[in-house]
Amino acid sequence: MAPFKRKSAGKPGEWYYCLQHEKVEEGPECPAKNRLGPYGTPAEAARALETSQERNAEWENDPRWQNPSSRGGSGAED
Repeated sequence: MAPFKRKSAGKPGEWYYCLQHEKVEEGPECPAKNRLGPYGTPAEAARALETSQERNAEWENDPRWQNPSSRGGSGAED
């Protein structure tokens, strides 16, 4: 047995979507690097990839996060 064992973050009653196994899991089954969540219900966890895509689209279209030079401007204030 290893002298130092890492504990997974999370607890029962929290739901995650495991990217490695492509399934919904309750509590800390897989390492945090392979999961999305926590979510309040299994249904929310099942939609994790859709939720992520929706949030990414919102971020990409949010003018507060756009680089001024990427919109055709010089980036300098007039």
